[in-house]
Parts: sequence; C-alpha cells; structure tokens
Amino acid sequence: MSGIAKTPEPPYYAVIFSSQRTEGDRGYGIMADKMVELASQQKGFLGVESARDKGLGITVSYWDSLESIKDWKENSVHKVAQDKGKTEWYKKFSLRVCKVERHNFFEM
Repeated sequence: MSGIAKTPEPPYYAVIFSSQRTEGDRGYGIMADKMVELASQQKGFLGVESARDKGLGITVSYWDSLESIKDWKENSVHKVAQDKGKTEWYKKFSLRVCKVERHNFFEM
C-alpha cells in the first residue's frame, strides 16, 4: 500500500481512521496487512491510503457506498481486528465517514 489511491469520479465515500498505538507490535503489522488485503477484495472497495509516524496513524479507505462500508464493518475477520484494536493495539482512535463530492489530482 503506497501512493495515492486512484478513485473514480465522485460521489463516493471515505472512511478516515486515525489512531494512536500502544507500545509494541503484538501482531499488529501482520493484521494491518491482512486487513488491507481483505478490504481490497470486498465489494465496493475503491482504494486505501495510509501513513504512520511514531505517534499518529491515519488510514483512509474509499468505498462506493455506505452499504459497502457497513458490510466491511460487519466482516467477521475485520471484527476480530476491531476487538484486538480496542483491547491491545490502540490507546485511542477515531473513525469518520465522509461523502466525497469533489476531488482534484496533480501528478508531475
């Protein structure tokens, strides 16, 4: 997962997940990679962008509909990751769902 996601013409939806991690990995890296792979196989998935420094991580996933986002939230493997996130991996996090109505891209 690198670079800027190539998304279709709006409208579509963005799920913005911002987090602060606990110390240590405890399987986080493997699960994060697995979630990106699994999400990319879900109906309605359009792309993902992610960045993390020592204190803050931000992952933005793009979806074609609110229904697709709901289906991803309810995915059984994703639910396992959500539970581990709350009990082991995150000090705190926020999740925001936004409708993208306009976008612009620049590439040199």
